[in-house]
Amino acid sequence: MLTIGILGAAGIAPAAIIRPARRRTDVLIGGVASRRASAAADYAATHGIGRSYGSYAELLADPDIDLVYNALPPSEHMRWSIAALEAGKHVLCEKPFAMNAAQAQRMTDAALATGNRLVEAFHDRYHPLSAEIGRIVADGRLGDIVEVRADFSGSNPFDPRSIRHDPAVGGGSLMDLGCYPVHWVRALMGEEPVVTSATATLNPLGADLSMDAALTFPSGAIAQVTSSMVEGIQLNSSLDVLATGGHLHVDNLVFPSAGHSITLTIDGLDYVSTVGGLTTYDHQLEAIVAGLASGELLLTEGTDPVANMQVIDDIYAAAGFDRTGFAHMGFDHTGFDGTGFDGTGFDAA
Repeated sequence: MLTIGILGAAGIAPAAIIRPARRRTDVLIGGVASRRASAAADYAATHGIGRSYGSYAELLADPDIDLVYNALPPSEHMRWSIAALEAGKHVLCEKPFAMNAAQAQRMTDAALATGNRLVEAFHDRYHPLSAEIGRIVADGRLGDIVEVRADFSGSNPFDPRSIRHDPAVGGGSLMDLGCYPVHWVRALMGEEPVVTSATATLNPLGADLSMDAALTFPSGAIAQVTSSMVEGIQLNSSLDVLATGGHLHVDNLVFPSAGHSITLTIDGLDYVSTVGGLTTYDHQLEAIVAGLASGELLLTEGTDPVANMQVIDDIYAAAGFDRTGFAHMGFDHTGFDGTGFDGTGFDAA
């Protein structure tokens, strides 16, 4: 039995870990921790969790917890993921993995030093849709990839109380949404890009409301990665692959179980398909359980989280952001909302 403890009374946790665990017989949600004991107790009661803790350290000290789900804001990912690893726990850490690549490397080094597992929660990567995209590209029908376009956008009106809009704790469209398209293009190409340019629109706190980045891969392919939280923009998560032999378009990579489509265009003919599957979070948890049992490196651990954060760093640099001061800030905000487009919610108590 794998016993999971949740760091943060988070809005994402019911969909991301609580309900998937309850659909299994080999996983138990053992406890939840918040910064306030009353908030943790209320959350535990609401979601039927047996234990609650009034501090994150209390959860990490519990010998019955095997794996920690870190649902805290990005500014707290490094501190508490490393603490969990050093306490003998495996860690599933929400995206984006850290505030920057340097923090991501420290986290990965801690996993290597402790011998415990540290996985980034890019849940979509474990859905059969992701494998199907890879299969289509690998079978050669598309030919050589020339250009890739990837976007994740959705309206999120500016609110100064929301961490989604606060750069000090990891807010901004690239961190919150654009980290997915960055991951998609890297996984698709199987190589690391160079960021050639980037432009952003800003909110009053200095976080990016939208980001548009151009990337070039060693193979010669180019990519456009976009994200936006601009008020009124239509929700979209899509991938387009333009190649010498055809075009691939995929809709709804983030939540394919809610409905998606794969359109492969070859010689002017469209081949439209879908793939079966559970929720992305069910597939993610299945991969974690299997990976812990086998020791096999998972798709979103090891060097992958560091490389993804490096591209994010490079995009921000190309867009003219100075984020050096944010890397060391702790999380002390109150009163923010706890939700986002991908269902992610951070500990608001």
